[in-house]
Parts: sequence; C-alpha cells; structure tokens
Amino acid sequence: MVIGFIIILYVFYRLYQHFYPTPNINPNGKYVLISGCDSGFGHGLAIELDKQGFNVLAGVFVRDNVTSVKEKLSSKATVFHLDITKEEDIDAAFELVNEKTKVLHALVNNAGIGMGGHIDWISMAVMRKVMDVNYFGHVAMTKKFLPLLIAKRDSRVVNICSVAGFLALASMSAYCASKYALESFSDCLRREMVPWGLRVSIIEPGFMRTPIIKGSGKSFAEFWSQLPNDIQERWGEDSLKIVFNILKQNPFVKYAEDPMKVVRVLQHAVMNTVPHIRYRPGWQSSLVFFPISRLPAWIVDWILNKLEKSSYVPAGVNKQHKD
Repeated sequence: MVIGFIIILYVFYRLYQHFYPTPNINPNGKYVLISGCDSGFGHGLAIELDKQGFNVLAGVFVRDNVTSVKEKLSSKATVFHLDITKEEDIDAAFELVNEKTKVLHALVNNAGIGMGGHIDWISMAVMRKVMDVNYFGHVAMTKKFLPLLIAKRDSRVVNICSVAGFLALASMSAYCASKYALESFSDCLRREMVPWGLRVSIIEPGFMRTPIIKGSGKSFAEFWSQLPNDIQERWGEDSLKIVFNILKQNPFVKYAEDPMKVVRVLQHAVMNTVPHIRYRPGWQSSLVFFPISRLPAWIVDWILNKLEKSSYVPAGVNKQHKD
C-alpha cells in the first residue's frame, strides 16, 4: 500500500516536472570549464553552450585539436591544451581561467578513456592509467578550481560517470573501478559543499556512439600477441578468441545510442536553475542497466552471464578436469 502510494507520488512528480520545467539561468558573463573537448560529449557540449552565450573554456588533450575546436566556437570561447593527469597542465589552466574570471559557474569533468579486458589479462599500468584519467585527474581538477566555484552560490560541478559506476560488468574492471570511485567522490563532494551552495550532478549514460566505442577496433591477432605467455597458456587461444568475439558482439555496443542525449542532459545540468543530482540519459541506462542493478546480486550475475553468453571453458580449466 505504502509502496504503491510512493510510486503514484513519484509518477505525478515526474509529470509535473515535464509539464512545468524549471527555468534556465542567464548565461551572460557565466564561465564554464570543460575537459576533454577533442571529441564526444565535451566537444558537443562546448559547441552548444557557446551557442547559448556562455563563456566556454574548452580543454583539449591533443594539441593539434586546439585550432580545429577553436574554429567551431565563437570569439568568446577559449580553447587550450589540457592533460588532466599532469599537475603543470592543471596549474596552467587555473592561471588562464583566473586571469579571465574570479568566479567559475561550472566545471564539467568530462575527459576519459576506456580500456577493456579481464583482470587476469590487463596490466597494472593499464589499471593505473585508467584510474589516473577517469578518477584522479577529475579529483585534481575539482580541488584546484574549487575556490573559483564556491566564490558564489549556485555554481556546479558536473561529473561524467557511467552505468559502469553502479553496475560492474565483466572485462571492464579498470573502467568500472574508476567510475565507481568518481560516483562516490561526487556524492561526498555534494554533501560536503552544502554550506557553500555548490551543486554536483552525476551523468550516468550507457553505451553511446563516441570515439571510445569506435576506437575499440583491435584485432584478435594484435590482442593475442600482446598477452604474456603465462596468460596465453592459462586461457588458451581458442577460449580467448570466443571471449574476444563475445565482447566485440556486445549488443549494447552494437546498438549504442546518440551521444546528443548526453549533451542535452549536460546542458540541463549546467544551465538549469534546479539541476538534477543524477541523470540517466538514454534507454540503456534508465530502462536496462539501472533496473538490473537494483536486483539481488545472484540474479544480476545470472542475467549478465546470459547476456554475455559466457559458456567458454579456459584451457587451464580443461587441464584441471583432465588432472
């Protein structure tokens, strides 16, 4: 009875939000810093916010992209090189921003990388690289720019997380760990910054058609050749080829969604007077991954195993059976 009443209240609340949306802020004089504007979500967001009249501060990782991104933005925008894993780059970005404004309306922590592979296959160097970019880099950016953000109330930090931040998927341990870490960091930051009036939003998309997805085109031969001998022996070429093909044929990657769905919610988080704490853009995040994540762990395991069709038997397991 109580649960039904709560559900009805929630439905009416969402309908009210839909038909009576909260207004947007005046963008004039507002500065927004975005990392990872080379492509994907950051690139699209920089263009959209620039059109709305914000002063966009766009950080790009590849130096050669500075000119090409600058050509797509107005003269109000500032485009600069930024590697969020390097302290000197973050310090230089702070000096640049601090010269332009003493008040930062929003920091959008968007830069990210994705490297897949079972825990047994990937190196500690890969684990650290993913964590450095997807977590520690954003923590460093947030801490550095916090004084400019809390210089006025109602500024905001927007963190690009993922469904991988609330549902751990096989062969995505490095990525999931970094996104789980960013989720918890975001929650802590939001609760600690209540006295300052700093808003913190978390974006949790599913698989989107971005360069991270498109860039995962490594061949099996290349993948196999990079594995240490002991892992090749433990798993076996035939078994690994099955796993590799399963990962390549992931239906969620095959039906990856339009990245503009993420750009639109990012705009809302930056522009709206009442940004949401969490956004789950697209059908994958809201209708598939989030509902699955609420189920008991053993049911989640069963569903994910079925989705991944994980019926392969590693060579080492076969050897154990024979022994």
